[in-house]
Amino acid sequence: MDFLQPATWEEALEAKAAHRDAVPIAGGTDVMVGINFGRLRPSLLLDLTRVPELQQWADDDGAVRLGAGVPYARVISELGDRLPGLAMAARTIGSPQIRNRGTVGGNLATASPAGDAHPALLAADAEVEVASTRGTRRIPVTEFYRGVKRSALADDELIAAVRIVPPRGPQQYSKIGTRNAMVIAVAAFGLALHPDRRAVGTGIGSAAPTPRRAPAAEEYLAGELDGLWDSRAELPAATATRFGELVAEASAPIDDVRGTARYRVHALSVMARRALTWAWADYRKGDPTCA
Repeated sequence: MDFLQPATWEEALEAKAAHRDAVPIAGGTDVMVGINFGRLRPSLLLDLTRVPELQQWADDDGAVRLGAGVPYARVISELGDRLPGLAMAARTIGSPQIRNRGTVGGNLATASPAGDAHPALLAADAEVEVASTRGTRRIPVTEFYRGVKRSALADDELIAAVRIVPPRGPQQYSKIGTRNAMVIAVAAFGLALHPDRRAVGTGIGSAAPTPRRAPAAEEYLAGELDGLWDSRAELPAATATRFGELVAEASAPIDDVRGTARYRVHALSVMARRALTWAWADYRKGDPTCA
């Protein structure tokens, strides 16, 4: 196994263009597991840990541009108030050691349906910025996932950053596993309320071949909230229940060692109902960001 360690973003893109079979590695929390268990045997590793641009985040035209190499621990400590849904997801990931190494960029590159960041990114309408020696493009996260552990990345492209507009309303994230921590999700759900555009965002994880949204649930809830955004009146229990049912109907889970399809469907309905109840309660409190 050969090993390349570029020091600049330009060097990294040139290396990827010259060695399209190279496997990028940053935190290594997915790649090294695959190597150690014999499931992954790349001929070449492309180490991106010395590329400074990937370790930074910045405000960018109303959005947060989160470098692909920023670890989850920094998302929590530095961006918890700006990107609350993603920070909630980050807090559920692994152990402190994993959160110090793992990155959102790595989660996207692996494109596992069980990736913890995906539901929050979907609910927030994130964009994935990818680059090659041919140029840079932005991919809506809804179009990024192409299959089980397959993405829209071309073989000469690397993930540069994720762009997320800070929310104008509450966000929530729920995850259920076989234990309370250090666990791969049995199912996960992300929710974002967007009162500024009278819209709702959702994200489903670990309950379909790819992370996905629940469009029917979003449309239903946006309609039900149409008369409530301004009044901030109490949310009818039946609305939350029906929303949970529609989220569950959007899933396409399987039976595996972590849980049955039937359990995942039930868990999603409960998580979605609770996430909406919590988010609407936050909205009714009149948080200054919810305007």
